Parts: sequence; C-alpha cells; structure tokens
Amino acid sequence: MDEKRDEPNLSYRNGISQIQLYGEFTTKASRKFRYAASLTERDLTVQKITSAPAGRSKVVFNLRDCVGCRAFKADDNTDVGAYFSAYFYPFKKRWMSSGVARQRTEQCFRVASGLDPHLNLEEAQRWARAISESSAHQRPQRNGVVYSEVRRPCKVLLLLNPHSGKGQALSLFTGHVQRMLHEASIPHTLVVTERQNHARELVREADLTKWDALVIMSGDGLLFEVVNGLMEREDWEEAIQTPLGILPGGSGNALAASIHHYAGSQPVSSEELLVSCGFLLCKGLVARLDLTSVCLGSAPQPQRLFSFLSLAWGFVADVDIESEKYRHVGAARFTVGTLVRLASLRVYQGKLAYLPAETAAAASTSTDTPPCPASSSTTSEVPSAHTHPHPTSSSPHGFCSSLVCRSSRASPGQNVTHTFHNYCNSNNAFKAKRGQDKPPLAPALGPRGGPPDSLLVPLDQPVPSDWTVVPEEDFVLVLAMYQSHLSEDLQAAPDSTLEDGLIHLFYIKAGISRATLLRLFLAMEKGAHVDASCPHLVYAKVRALRLEPYSAKGTITVDGELVDYGPVQAQVHGSLARLIAS
Repeated sequence: MDEKRDEPNLSYRNGISQIQLYGEFTTKASRKFRYAASLTERDLTVQKITSAPAGRSKVVFNLRDCVGCRAFKADDNTDVGAYFSAYFYPFKKRWMSSGVARQRTEQCFRVASGLDPHLNLEEAQRWARAISESSAHQRPQRNGVVYSEVRRPCKVLLLLNPHSGKGQALSLFTGHVQRMLHEASIPHTLVVTERQNHARELVREADLTKWDALVIMSGDGLLFEVVNGLMEREDWEEAIQTPLGILPGGSGNALAASIHHYAGSQPVSSEELLVSCGFLLCKGLVARLDLTSVCLGSAPQPQRLFSFLSLAWGFVADVDIESEKYRHVGAARFTVGTLVRLASLRVYQGKLAYLPAETAAAASTSTDTPPCPASSSTTSEVPSAHTHPHPTSSSPHGFCSSLVCRSSRASPGQNVTHTFHNYCNSNNAFKAKRGQDKPPLAPALGPRGGPPDSLLVPLDQPVPSDWTVVPEEDFVLVLAMYQSHLSEDLQAAPDSTLEDGLIHLFYIKAGISRATLLRLFLAMEKGAHVDASCPHLVYAKVRALRLEPYSAKGTITVDGELVDYGPVQAQVHGSLARLIAS
C-alpha cells in the first residue's frame, strides 16, 4: 500500500511555474518501485524514488503532447487501489531514421493512500481531471495564431471509405484511431461509406445538430464529397461552419500532409502521418479554411463545385487519374504514374488568364463594393497579353482559429457507436480494379447557396481588363493549389497556409525536357521547385483564374476528382469553412 509523504515546496526554484498536484505512487505494471509525480500547468514530471537522491531519475512530459487522462478502478475486486492513466504523443526519434515523429507513451499510476477504495478512486479522478484540464489549456506557440477555449463534449460523426488507398482504412482505424479517440474521451459514430457520393448525400440530408464535428478517414476524395454535400444544403452557410477533421486513409492524403506541415512538424508518411493527424484531432483546435468556387461550363448545364485543395489540367491531372490502376501500391501509385506519363509527355493547347493577388487587393481597397458579374466589367475588352512570373507580392500567413468542440470524459464503453454497412465497392475502386479510368463525378444538384463569385464574369464573356492573360497556348500542366501539399511527399505550394485567401497558380510551358520536368518533381518533395529558376515554370499568387482548353481531349481534376472536360474558372473564398488543425 502506498504511503503519503509530506508534499515538497509547491514552486520551482525559478518561481515561474507552480506545482498544482504532488503525489507518490506505484505503477500498474509493478508495485516494487515508487515514483513521485508533480503536475504544473505545463508539465507532468515523474521521478523514480531511490535511497540516494542523486540517483533519482526524472522524466518531464509536456502537457501539449497529452490527449487525455482517465481514472478507473482495479480489475481485481480485492485491490483497494485505483488508477489513472495519462496519454502522451511526444516527438521521438524515428526508428532507423534521423527524423522525429509522434509516438505514444502511457503513464499509468496506482493510487492507494488508504484502505478505502472510494477515496482512492476520488484521488485518481482528481489527478485525471487536473491533467486533462491542464492539457486542454495548452496552445501551440505560433506567430499570428490565437486559439479559443474548447467546448465540451464533442460528438463526432466519422466517415470512413474502406476502399481508399490500399483498402486498409478500416484496419488503420481500429489499430490507431479508435484507441486515440478513447484516450481523448471523444464519443464518435463510425459510418463506413458504401459507394461514390454516399458521404455527399448523407451530409446533405443529415441533422447536423447531432454532431459537433465531421471527421473523414480516407483520401482527399471523401472530404470533397462532404464539403460539397454541405454546400448543397438549404442552410449551407451554417452547415459549412461545422468543424471538419481529416485522417489520412488514402493514397494521396494531401490535406493531411498539409495540416501536419502547418503544425511545424517534420515530414512523415503512412501510419506516422495518421498518428500525427489523430493527435491534432484529439487536441481539437479549429482553424479557418479557404474554399475555392469552381465553375464548369461544359456540362449540359453549368456546374459549381467547392474545392479545398487543387484544380489541375494536363500532366498532374493525367497522373492522378491514370494512376488509379496502381492504387494497390498506395502512395507509390503517383511515382509509377509520373514515370509512365514522362515516357510519353503530352502538350495541351489552351488559354489561361488570372487575377493577380496584388491587383485584387488594390481593387478591394479602392472601392467599398466588389465587382459583380453583372457590372460593366463584363463587357470589357481582353487586355494585351502580359505575364507576371514569380510575383513578389506579400500575403498574410498563419491562420486564425475559432471555437472548437471537445469531448466530455465519457466512461469507457459508452462513447462509441459503430454503424457498419455492407462492403460494396465504390465506383472509383471498382473501375480501378478493372484497370479502367475513374469516371467523372456524377452531375451534382448544384449548391443551393454559397457566396457570390464577385470576381468572375460568365464564361462566354471576356475576362475583366485587370486580369493577366497568358500569351502561351501550349502547356504541359496547369496547377492551382490552395494548400501546401499535392500528396504526402509533394510540397507543391510551400508558401500556402490554410486561410491566406490565395490560389497558388503554377503552369509549365511546352518545350521543357523530360529530364527537367522530372527534376522539378523531385525538387517538389521539399518545396524547392519554386526556387529552381526553371524558365518553363511560372508561379503566381492569384485570387481567381480561367482556363479554356483548346485540345479536343484532356483531363481536368478538382481535388483529385475527375470532372467534365471543358472551360473552367475559379475564385477563392477566404475562411469559408473550418478545419480541426492545431
């Protein structure tokens, strides 16, 4: 049985941080050794107690790395002790690597200060409550970022695509995520999607008052469905404010990699990226997320989609869609697809125009009302062709968070609901298994609302006079990015942030050699392609763009999803959605 000793001086010698709780405990694994635990507002310090003070070992756990703590009774009814376990995910050196990644550490202590099991449990609960509350108040220290107090409890609807990536999303959920959500006491309902657009239809009709957050475990395609399903609701303006979470379970995982990058962490992939995003989800801090309105003009009737990641035409879009047949190899599908497409490089004809960010900023400060598609600008002449390669205009970086939900400390076994459906192949996965290209998205009902595209004019009219029209008509690729990563290992827009209000536009002109194009993509792994001084690569920060393909055949993707081929234009809408990303 543990004995309680006199508490030490409840302040550190530097006088900066005070000890809130102190206790001496054994562990669940062994009662042979005793440990002194000290809790401050920032750290949990654990010291092994020995007869020689100089030999006392000390380990300090930063509460920023803690996702939760729970108290519980002993399994053995004859044990009068109680227990509390704290769960940490600190950065540790990776196995066989010089980098670091978040790795799980559990600290479990046995409380037995007396013979009364109820008093012991109350003491364990006091420690668990104090650790949980202190860890919840920790905020990342980043310039320009202010975090609000979290709300509890947080009820999560988790949508999972069992066929994304290598088809291992469900096993990854049970192997990692389920335990993390339990440790953070986040009640959740799991829905396994059955087909393409299942998630889109579900969130379009769901009673969102039942949920405090929507979490997607898949590649980027399932989040695309969810975003557009929310924007197709009558109450889209309120619905799109529902915090969204992303857990990487696909082959691309671009948004997950971007979130990990924004958190200031070293690049990781696969299950290490999943643990990182799971940790951010458990911490539950919400940032604002830009969405881009994408207007398609080639369908039987014009479509308007909302995009959170990218718009691509040419090489990148070709690789994304044609590599579907290599889905079974996971993220390596893009490497294989790149090599295959390099062997027979294509050139596309078309016209590209865009509104430079500095032009839009100047216009917004000179007038109280933004231009409207019905204004006189719709009849303006197309300006003389001019380019702005690598513009140097500054843009705001960092993101501002808003209120987030967080779970209450639900008791074990009462915070999880699983809804499993029959596993039928999604359209995309079925086509991939047969070696066929992924089909275009089914025609959408079209958003019932959404903010007006005040920077765009109808596709059948010339772009406004303050737009830049690119004189080149032969392109290898056009890529518009709103996040930093194009995939787990491709940092396409290194200057991008979640809510910078920018489209990071890249295009590569015809004439580039295969070797040079390959070097650019290799440099993109570290975001170094922007500084590669390649004369064929142009990079511009823009607010809106228009692409008009001349080639009879081609591929256009939005967030990696195939859309109808034809004229397209887009405008960014800053801070329209919210994303769980600390």
